[in-house]
Amino acid sequence: MAPTTYSRLIRFLEEELAISAASMSIVFKHREQDPGPLPMILWQYGLVTLKQLEQIYDWLETV
Repeated sequence: MAPTTYSRLIRFLEEELAISAASMSIVFKHREQDPGPLPMILWQYGLVTLKQLEQIYDWLETV
């Protein structure tokens, strides 16, 4: 994912889906140890619902 797209995704998660900074911190720590798709990490840790996961992937398709 391009750096610009990545930063836009983070902004989308925080502003549109109201993912807290604490939740994002958990995800970033996990990605350092075991890189993977950010949306899936959020879902695996229960930080987003299945509906929100779909919204994230829908958003990614439009970028």
